[in-house]
Amino acid sequence: MLDLLIVNATYPDFGNYRTGNNNSGASFKKANLGIKDGKIDYIGGSEPDAASIFNAEGLIVSPGFIDIHMHEERFLTEGKTYYAAKCMLEMGVTTAVGGNCGTQRQPIDVFKGVLKELGGSPVNYMMQSGYNFFRTEMGVGHHETTSSEQRIILRDKVMNEIEEGACGISFGIEYDPAMSFDEMLFAVSRLEDPNYIVSAHYRDECHKNTDEVDEMIRFSAAIKPKFQISHLSSGAAFGRMKECLNHINSAMEIDRGLNYDTYPYNAFSTFIGSAVFEDGCLDTWGVDYDSIMLTSEPYKNIYCDEKIFKDARENHPSMLAVAFVMNEDDIRDAIINPNGMVASDGIMASGSGHPRIAGTFPRVLGKYVREEKALPLIDALRKMTLEPAERMNLHNKGRILEGCDADITIFNPNTIIDNADFSHLEAPEGIVRVYIGGELAMDNGMTVNDRLGRFIPYQGKN
Repeated sequence: MLDLLIVNATYPDFGNYRTGNNNSGASFKKANLGIKDGKIDYIGGSEPDAASIFNAEGLIVSPGFIDIHMHEERFLTEGKTYYAAKCMLEMGVTTAVGGNCGTQRQPIDVFKGVLKELGGSPVNYMMQSGYNFFRTEMGVGHHETTSSEQRIILRDKVMNEIEEGACGISFGIEYDPAMSFDEMLFAVSRLEDPNYIVSAHYRDECHKNTDEVDEMIRFSAAIKPKFQISHLSSGAAFGRMKECLNHINSAMEIDRGLNYDTYPYNAFSTFIGSAVFEDGCLDTWGVDYDSIMLTSEPYKNIYCDEKIFKDARENHPSMLAVAFVMNEDDIRDAIINPNGMVASDGIMASGSGHPRIAGTFPRVLGKYVREEKALPLIDALRKMTLEPAERMNLHNKGRILEGCDADITIFNPNTIIDNADFSHLEAPEGIVRVYIGGELAMDNGMTVNDRLGRFIPYQGKN
């Protein structure tokens, strides 16, 4: 007997896309889906006996969304509470990848220990090792170059995290501007397996040219692991997106290890004390202080003036700030490009943050797919499920096939939309059910079980 039978399921069949053929015959199919022992056990027209039945008529039964770029909880400084993962689950994410932008928030053994202590997490987690995290831990300044001895120590530290199960290494070049191309090459020089993933937050935004994106394309070509350009939206949405996409698309025809992720908002968010907000940033963006909103007390939801901006940088450097400086047309171009994946870059501090942490995937499906018809639904789902699953070597996730993990997100395509804004991280509409490992995690916006997720170590060539 099945544990669950989902009847009248309309689901995406991505065909042979794994071969790299964009014209893979992807289409939506209708069938009944049977779940047993955490796996998809049956797909067909019959109705086998099941302990539970759910009627998905009028809904889309999708593989669970996979967020390849987000920022995990800070257990050491904010307590053993799930903020980010809770938001992930509410918007249909079943697996999330943390440790991005070089900003790993605690050692992976600590992170795994908390998940074990709490009996699981709201979503499955994978982790990259954040290079900047260890650079800062060693006391290397943002504008300070590393010595040969320091580079050896840093490489050993990130490789220790690889031994703990990290799926790769991430860099935040803009956060430590003195970090050189050669320093990064040395840091990843022991990653021989091409299935690891290396990612990087660009050196600077592409305002005058595409140099920053081109640097990452060169880096991808110089290393053995896969390479991910992080949040292209906030790196090139200043009038240079089409040019950057042309460069990336051309490079990907030669370098299949290269790709990018992007989020659907025209404002970015990071810590107010970071190098991103150093002198000259406002002139570069062509804005004034009032284009920067702060997200925590004593300046929660306050737009800056010069005094507030300087006080926040000096006295509250770990406060998240939101910068409204990006071009909406560029955001759209990055999302609808045939290459690239949807990811949230979701980040929180003390329960506050950018709405992308709570609305990214529903926003793409509601705004760009349904309302603007800028992207076919099946392509959007591919960018949220199959693509990141293949990228992370999660070959039992990201597709509806017999034998695959029953990580499933069921949503209403006619109502799904984000509700979060820059003041309140409200849950989205239209996410009907979320299953993780075949067990019900969320039902119509109500959390049923927020301990079904586990830590997934690097999957290698599986």
